[in-house]
Amino acid sequence: MSSHSNRWPELPYAAWKDTCTTLQLWTQIVGKIRLALMRWLNHSWHVTLRVTARGLATPLISTATRDFQIEFDFIDHTLWIRTADGHSRQVMLRPISVAEFYADVLIALSELGITVRIDETPNEIPNAIPFSEDRVHAAYDPDFANRFWRVLLCTHAGFTRFRTAFLGKASPVHFFWGSFDLAVTRFSGRRAPPHPGGIPNLSDAVVREAYSHEVSSAGFWPGGGPIDYAAFYSYAYPAPEGFAALPVRPASASFSKELGEFILPYDAVRTAPDPDAALMEFLQSTYEAAANAAKWDRASLECSVGEIGRPRAV
Repeated sequence: MSSHSNRWPELPYAAWKDTCTTLQLWTQIVGKIRLALMRWLNHSWHVTLRVTARGLATPLISTATRDFQIEFDFIDHTLWIRTADGHSRQVMLRPISVAEFYADVLIALSELGITVRIDETPNEIPNAIPFSEDRVHAAYDPDFANRFWRVLLCTHAGFTRFRTAFLGKASPVHFFWGSFDLAVTRFSGRRAPPHPGGIPNLSDAVVREAYSHEVSSAGFWPGGGPIDYAAFYSYAYPAPEGFAALPVRPASASFSKELGEFILPYDAVRTAPDPDAALMEFLQSTYEAAANAAKWDRASLECSVGEIGRPRAV
């Protein structure tokens, strides 16, 4: 897959929004299984999913009786539950309701001797329906699920490269199932004022812990709510004075007052002469806007972009 159209496929939100909504709820079920079984890690990093060569997966989940991992395979369209002692179960990804998917996952876990109870209320979604009762959302288009994963693959590569140019504390490149976005975050090292919270179906304590320190965060989101298109975003918390008015690149990027973030439409990257360069330009320029406005100690926090097989010069 060498052409831009294959590496950065079309992903019109209107064409797959029903699948997108259903898939977000399915990923929440899987993410909440890890949440229920793993110790808390700063900024909720313990609950995120990771991009893989076939889809999205949990890191290893360790319990007193079994170690296991759950993976969405968007090539064969299968949810795999694999244990460290060689056993596995699968749930086929197909147009079924959230309630049926939830039941199938619990049955598969039970057959592997894994018992878990999760909070059935979806997070970060207003008017959410408990998983076991949700027979409304039941769409799954395999082509668009695969396209979404291919966008995540390319985005993951760009975010990973961007992450190498920072010496300070930085998050992994990881997928948040609550907000349904792939993200990477840089930290100034300074504490931040308490976050006001108020996110639907998400504890204010969780939000305040996540934003305990100053950040410049960037991500990819497939769309929904305030915007009906896929986009890259970048924001700062707390937002420094004048942040929204600062110039960023490329020219197709702009600040959304409604979201409080800089937004770069995915199609602007996909159709650029060099999509990877366009994405890096957005990541770097929005970070610089945040870091300069908030007076981060950039000289101590930054380094050159990492190179393959060559240690960072010190």
